[in-house]
Amino acid sequence: MKNYFKLFIASAILLSASLVQAQDETNRWSASIGVNAIDFYPTGEPGLGGYFDEFFNTDHWNVMEVPSRIELGYYVGDGIVATLAGSANQIDRVGDTSVDDLFYVSVDGGLRYNIREIYNGSDAFNPFIGIGGSYQFIEDVSFGTFNGTIGFDIKMVDNFYLNFQSTYKHTFEDDNPRHFQHVAGVKFTWGATDSDGDGIPDNKDECPETPGLPEFNGCPDSDGDGIKDSEDECPFVEGPAATNGCPDSDGDTVLDKNDECPEVAGLVALNGCPDSDGDGIADKDDECPNEAGLAKFNGCPDTDGDGIADKDDKCPNEAGIAELQGCPRPAVPTVKEQEQLNAYARTILFETNKSAIKSQSAETLQDIIDILKKYPDAEFSIDGHTDSVGSDAYNQELSNERANSVLRYLVNGGIDADRLSAEGFGESKPIATNATAAGRQQNRRTEINLKK
Repeated sequence: MKNYFKLFIASAILLSASLVQAQDETNRWSASIGVNAIDFYPTGEPGLGGYFDEFFNTDHWNVMEVPSRIELGYYVGDGIVATLAGSANQIDRVGDTSVDDLFYVSVDGGLRYNIREIYNGSDAFNPFIGIGGSYQFIEDVSFGTFNGTIGFDIKMVDNFYLNFQSTYKHTFEDDNPRHFQHVAGVKFTWGATDSDGDGIPDNKDECPETPGLPEFNGCPDSDGDGIKDSEDECPFVEGPAATNGCPDSDGDTVLDKNDECPEVAGLVALNGCPDSDGDGIADKDDECPNEAGLAKFNGCPDTDGDGIADKDDKCPNEAGIAELQGCPRPAVPTVKEQEQLNAYARTILFETNKSAIKSQSAETLQDIIDILKKYPDAEFSIDGHTDSVGSDAYNQELSNERANSVLRYLVNGGIDADRLSAEGFGESKPIATNATAAGRQQNRRTEINLKK
């Protein structure tokens, strides 16, 4: 049996370089079962040699041939595992001396530290050290010890390990034996944490707080395009790997995330938007997308160059002014011609207290018509005035009727009615005194004025 145990130890040492994962925060609980060997040789007493002189001399070991030790462990954190163990053995040798079979029982407790925490090693191999205490019973004798442990775990399959350790148990009373307890067994771990519930334990989950997929080590692929979100520049929209997961819906080489017009093929220079008229202004910003225009007019042309876009220009082929909506200012009578118009208008004669025009004024009115026809785009107002003889109401009505009588005459003479307006002012705007006959005659007048 001792030779088998020695072979078991040697094999474990050879395997330990590549097969281990230690108990950690993903598997907090562990349970171990195995055999134990008690070695009373290294007592440090005179004649028995030093503590480690014959550490590997298995001839000194007391081994029970059935599983004789159990241990329960809980991972506290930061590499520390709290342990509680119980073991039994049959003692038939103390060093080189044979003894009658003595029954041995031990109850152990302590703290163990996973050494790989220091160097942040892989989980291929996990050595550990520990301290603690125990209470032993050998037949009718019982005593406590202070313990120091060293060992390692070897992973065979998930959650299943080989466990090897040696514990030195030191008693401070000379009557009680100091001794080694060597352990070989198997360990089971459980209690793996899966914070996001995706079936992948946190220690293997690259995205432990977000549910993900096994093929991405627990990271999600929200859009299902085969690129995990952490490497997908467009994690919520399906796209090809060639563009880091971002689509180009319209195929214009501008990715949708940068494309201001993602459904219509456009130009790179315009962030993926088209420019139908080629004026350098994207159609979406172009008020005249099918006519090349100017940026200052939001893409609309100004054919006549008058600073008014054609769409707002009533005379797009003639340079004009804004106040006339892009049309040129109409030709108007000169100052001299305006004076002549009013000179003619003042000589128009009416029937006494009536609005009827006397026939003697026909030639004068024709002269007025001739002047107005020279300026077909100019507009004029016809103003009627009276003297102060009579009531205000009467004079107001008479002046209004006379002004409209002149308007009708001019329209009948070929002047566009839209160019003319008529209004009476009664006696409200005299140009001379109403105290004399001469003055009253001047106040009884008709005026034809150019509209501004």
